Amino acid sequence: MISIREMARVFGRIGVLSFGGPAAQIALMHKELVEDRPWLTEAQFLRALSFCMLLPGPEAMQLATYAGWRMRGVAGGLLAGLLFVIPGAAVIVALALAYGVYGQLPLVQSLFLGVKACVVVIVIQALIKVAKKALLGPAHYAIAAFSFLALFAFNAPFPLVIILAACAGAVALQSNVEGGAPAPKAPLTQTLRTVAIWLLIWFLPVVVLSLVAPAILIDMARFFSTLAVVTFGGAYAVLAYMTQAVVGDFGWLSTAQMVDALGLAETTPGPLILVTQFVAMVAGFNAGGAGLALLAGLVTLWVTFAPCFLWIFAGAPYIDRLAHMPRLSGALSAITAAVVGVIANLGLWFAGPVFVQDGAPHLPALAIAGVAALLLLWRKWDMLLVLPICATLGLVLLRLV
Repeated sequence: MISIREMARVFGRIGVLSFGGPAAQIALMHKELVEDRPWLTEAQFLRALSFCMLLPGPEAMQLATYAGWRMRGVAGGLLAGLLFVIPGAAVIVALALAYGVYGQLPLVQSLFLGVKACVVVIVIQALIKVAKKALLGPAHYAIAAFSFLALFAFNAPFPLVIILAACAGAVALQSNVEGGAPAPKAPLTQTLRTVAIWLLIWFLPVVVLSLVAPAILIDMARFFSTLAVVTFGGAYAVLAYMTQAVVGDFGWLSTAQMVDALGLAETTPGPLILVTQFVAMVAGFNAGGAGLALLAGLVTLWVTFAPCFLWIFAGAPYIDRLAHMPRLSGALSAITAAVVGVIANLGLWFAGPVFVQDGAPHLPALAIAGVAALLLLWRKWDMLLVLPICATLGLVLLRLV
């Protein structure tokens, strides 16, 4: 049996080095858990990844949780999942507090102009990567186009778009199943007990908050709990929905601040969905200073990641049966195609306030985006190198104009 100490060492390294979004994080885990040590077989890793992609929430964090569960049960899953999240969450605390104090200074805003322009290109890069993997035939293209039009032209609810895509995929995109007998089912009573325990862990703090906390914390607990249930396809897929609610419904941040949040979240290790923690902390800082910001971040982390442990601990015993469930595989394929349309809508959403100001093109932002596209899309530079270059360009160009 693998020791807790060895697991902490390996998963701690994964958590600290997990830059670059889910694709890079999954590749890192494959190297550490499949190639460098025989903790998971190739088939186990791929089945778990397919299952995690079908779930709401950050697939890389949930994949790490599953790997830990497979080695040491619930204790191992908690260890692996928390070590994947904690390094990035700690960095976000420092960034959000600094942003709350210094974010409105002209110098900082100049730096963020470059970050915002670069973020739009990063979203385009994500769109290209997802599209290459997801759009495998005419049905996938149709689902992607439907998703884009439903969101962009008709402002359809994001969860409805994902549900419709999954239903269409379950019917029309069933894939071949593996041969052999499926893995045995887990006892239903065990699954129900796991679900009950983690629902209590998830919602008990929300109930307590509703009795004693300021209204903003109650709203955050409810909203980010809802977000945790509909975050299919990764953080990019749900960002437009989150921006619509955070900016339009609650008025916690502006659209420009949301783009800042995404840019900063891109520079930290861990899942990109940590952008929710940054958003909550900045909103809390604006409403009541550093103390409320820290509470807001803690509440948001809790309701964002407690559901992830629920999905994995309840579903892990069934993962080896996934290869024998063609309807689930079809639903996953359709959801991935829908995410292409969702990300395209997100790119347009963010591009507007960055590239058009006072009804006219913002030439410095367009110039920076051109440099970012050159470096990211053509030269294939690492995002962590391009972001500071673009931030510096923002500072220089705004001083010149």
